[in-house]
Amino acid sequence: MRMLMTGDEALARGAYEAGVHFASAYPGTPSTEILQNMTQYKEVFSEWAPNEKVSVEAAAGASIAGMRAMASMKHVGVNVAADALFTFAYTGVNGGMVLISADEPGMHSSQNEQDNRYYAQASKIPMLEPSDSQECIDMMKVAFEISEEFDTPVMIRITTRIAHSKSIVELKDRVEVPIREYVKDIRKNLPVPAVALGLRIRVEERMTKLAKYTDETPLNYIEKGGNIGVIASGKCVNFAKEVFGDSATYLKLGFTYPLPDKLLDEFYAQMGDATIYVIEENDPWLQHWVERRGYKCVGKPTIPPFGEMTPDVLRAAIHGKTLPTLDVPTDMSVPRPPILCSGCPHRGFFYELAKRKDTVIAGDIGCYTLGYIEPYNAIDYVICMSSAFSAAHGSQIAFDKAGNGKRAVGVLGDSTFFHMGLNGLIEVLYNGSKTICVVLDNRITGMTGGQEHPGTGKDIYGEPAHEMDIEAVCRALGAKNVTVVNPNNLSQVRNALDAAYAKDEPSVIITRWPCVLKPDMDEAVYEEFGRDLFKKKYFVEDAKCIGCKACMKVGCPSVSMRECPGANKLGMLAQIDATCVGCDVCAQVCPTKAIQQK
Repeated sequence: MRMLMTGDEALARGAYEAGVHFASAYPGTPSTEILQNMTQYKEVFSEWAPNEKVSVEAAAGASIAGMRAMASMKHVGVNVAADALFTFAYTGVNGGMVLISADEPGMHSSQNEQDNRYYAQASKIPMLEPSDSQECIDMMKVAFEISEEFDTPVMIRITTRIAHSKSIVELKDRVEVPIREYVKDIRKNLPVPAVALGLRIRVEERMTKLAKYTDETPLNYIEKGGNIGVIASGKCVNFAKEVFGDSATYLKLGFTYPLPDKLLDEFYAQMGDATIYVIEENDPWLQHWVERRGYKCVGKPTIPPFGEMTPDVLRAAIHGKTLPTLDVPTDMSVPRPPILCSGCPHRGFFYELAKRKDTVIAGDIGCYTLGYIEPYNAIDYVICMSSAFSAAHGSQIAFDKAGNGKRAVGVLGDSTFFHMGLNGLIEVLYNGSKTICVVLDNRITGMTGGQEHPGTGKDIYGEPAHEMDIEAVCRALGAKNVTVVNPNNLSQVRNALDAAYAKDEPSVIITRWPCVLKPDMDEAVYEEFGRDLFKKKYFVEDAKCIGCKACMKVGCPSVSMRECPGANKLGMLAQIDATCVGCDVCAQVCPTKAIQQK
């Protein structure tokens, strides 16, 4: 059967067809949909892990026990998982194991643009790079074969355009692969130094075999065309073909670590004195390989050193012009920056926190990062996923040493707390700084589309699971000052902040209210938060509105101002549109009580 699939869907399908038994991931754009799509295949045990390191460790354990296993994550997740990955590269597998890294050139939803091809090189594991959805299916199957043949985990690297673009695929039946027998083998699976020394030698022997394989695999090939040469892998193959078409001969690379030295020599021998372009995103990985082999090529900086290498980018870089486009009047387009949704439970908290003087706020990775924008200006810096508490702790130590009276506040979400934020809380509690740690508990992993986590009480299938109580976890770690508030109740938020600021010891504030986009507002949610959750509506009583714009300071997209000469001294009236879901924050800040519930 043929159908359209995104790369993420196709990777899940390829794993299914390859007979995978176990799949684990932590959600992160652009990789999230891989594991979400695995849940439709009941032959595979799929799970959300609390973080990427845990997902790789679980997949490694399943592999050692004989299962075919996989873990998927966005590029920065591999940083978290690297500890497990590098050691598992030494021990090798029993059942095949594949790690999927979804890189993001252009940083559409990421804090950096790192090139994870270097992880394959550094950990000494083979790497494959599909260029479309069909190759995602095919290479998943090949990856498991390579993993078991060469006794190694395998990395499949994709990028955003592969993950989210659709192309036609051919579906095939699942191949049922038996779970391999587990045999205790200390000399293979327990890398204490005495054992690891032998494993290190075996890694090099494996790399020698893989170097021969990469020159022979059909995943790398020369596609004959015109007298221009192009070397590319992944989506850049398709981008290059849109620019050069049949006028170029392509060295198409699907198996990209180790790279095929002999095939490269053959390619240059065929091309003679032709101009060779190396098209790649992020770092000059392929370019450096070509130059180390002693060949000339046109790569970076002619090809831009960052961002996506889309056809227009390549045309501009190589030909100095792009294809003609339609002229669209700029005054007809309206900027639409990201903003917290109507009814977002983070809004009331940021409104109150932003008022605090001499405060430095460490944010984290999630929807709540938007607390940095107007009108809140309530986040000063962000480092990485789960860093808020530990970073704020470091800042608080510095402020206390300097004696400047500043307070540090760390802010992260519920999923991020379980990711590794609780380790940061341990840092604060163990070392006794007066850092204020805030968990914005909106009952879901909001930024990536509403995935479950250990605090939601449901697993990846939506079935009941053990629910970890954030308040209980904080108290179990030793936090004495823990307050749970409704973030839409501004007086509760204000009182909790007042109490925390008054203490010279750690404090934890948990704001607890569901995300307005939470996909499963089931009975338990309504029992806890009320039957009218997100169903109330508010309106502005024009006669009471003085046009002061106090309601605009809460930053809700449902609230706006309209000109109304003569209505009041300012000639402005507030208005609330139909997207209102009744959080009540604007009504609480209105000085004249002009905002009323319908």
